[in-house]
Amino acid sequence: MAVILAAGQGKRMKSKLYKVLHPVCGKPMVGHVLQTVREADCQRTVVVVGHGAEAVQSYVGDGAEFVLQEQQLGTGHAVLQTEGLLGADEGTTVILYGDTPLVTAETITALLELHTRTQSAATVLTAVVPNPQGLGRIIRNEAGAVQRIVEQKDCTPEQASINEINTGMYCFDNRKLFEALKLVTNNNAQGEYYLTDVMEIIRKSGKVVEAYCAADYAEGVGVNDRVGLAEAEQLMRARIVRKHQLAGVSIIDPAATYIEADVIIGSDTVLLPGTILRGSTVIGEDCIIGPQADITDTEVGNGVTVKHSVTTEAVIADECSVGPYAYLRPGTKLGIGCKIGDFVEIKNAELGAGSKVSHLSYIGDAKVGTDVNIGCGAITANYDGYNKSLTEIGDNAFIGSNVNLIAPVKVGNGAYVVAGSTITHDVPDGDLAIARERQVNKPGYADKLRARAKAKKANSK
Repeated sequence: MAVILAAGQGKRMKSKLYKVLHPVCGKPMVGHVLQTVREADCQRTVVVVGHGAEAVQSYVGDGAEFVLQEQQLGTGHAVLQTEGLLGADEGTTVILYGDTPLVTAETITALLELHTRTQSAATVLTAVVPNPQGLGRIIRNEAGAVQRIVEQKDCTPEQASINEINTGMYCFDNRKLFEALKLVTNNNAQGEYYLTDVMEIIRKSGKVVEAYCAADYAEGVGVNDRVGLAEAEQLMRARIVRKHQLAGVSIIDPAATYIEADVIIGSDTVLLPGTILRGSTVIGEDCIIGPQADITDTEVGNGVTVKHSVTTEAVIADECSVGPYAYLRPGTKLGIGCKIGDFVEIKNAELGAGSKVSHLSYIGDAKVGTDVNIGCGAITANYDGYNKSLTEIGDNAFIGSNVNLIAPVKVGNGAYVVAGSTITHDVPDGDLAIARERQVNKPGYADKLRARAKAKKANSK
């Protein structure tokens, strides 16, 4: 079982957004913690909510059960609110915080294993930190057993020099946890019921209290303000980058590469500086992404190049080339080997294999066949001010430069649309379409226009 404490208001964030919903590497902090307990195989999860309860419940959905802590009277009081759901259960309960996004499933699994192996009533997760100032110290005896947890304000000079600290995360024998919670008092300066007091109550009752020290102190880092949020982001980003590097991804400049938590990347892909990969993006193998590629919720195949471009909710098949300075908007689907060049925007359009839109074009609400060439400056005029309409272009068609396709319209297989045309009617298979005014040259008229313009300018002074 797992209890996630997420009831604090987070005033120091100075935000309208509830604290545990602030994202770290693209996912709300509480989302990271929920994923951790799932991966650690906790069979039941209860989230304690308070301020912002509706927002947290909306995000978590059916991923957990909820209890409300109406008054924030301390961590012990928060856990006690779960008694109606968990109090009668046998087993082990892990207690975590919704603002500690860096704790890992591996560490929680190791914590539980030690707890079970030593038959402890309580096991605390600790960490050795470079600067323990303000944090509770773990006091051990000569045999290494935990004697007590001493808060900073109560430390002797000798205790203050200890670098092993209490992360505030624990696992307990569930029955003993609730028995001890009922003995916790609020006789302290804050008038609150502290979970740390449970550890002391259990130890004094003669039960075994253990401690597991996390390999990485960052796992115990809690976020209380925007400074802490940025620090957590930096630590997690480094962790994510390292994971992908060890899986066979080349990242040229890790400090200038931003990968969110749920992104998947295939081996032998190269990420160049300035690359940002967000959301549920999946990148295949042997790709070159970047520099300056911003990719969100996009599926990218194998052997794809994307540089200096933005994509959102797009699908890019194998061997495509995108950019520089392309914009693929939601609904874009590129077939195998498509080429999308500079300053091209595509929205809600499907392009068949081998089709090319090389530069300075807009293709929206369109279905384009295979091996189609769309020339420079061509557009689909898909919106009449009220409705979006579809443009269809058949296989092997050729769309010349500066062509306007006024939707709804169809250009058939193998059809050819001459440069500068504005097409308002369907073009059948194999036809050539010309829709432009006949050119007329007026000899010497350019000089007359210049003279007229100069005279107008002179008279206006």
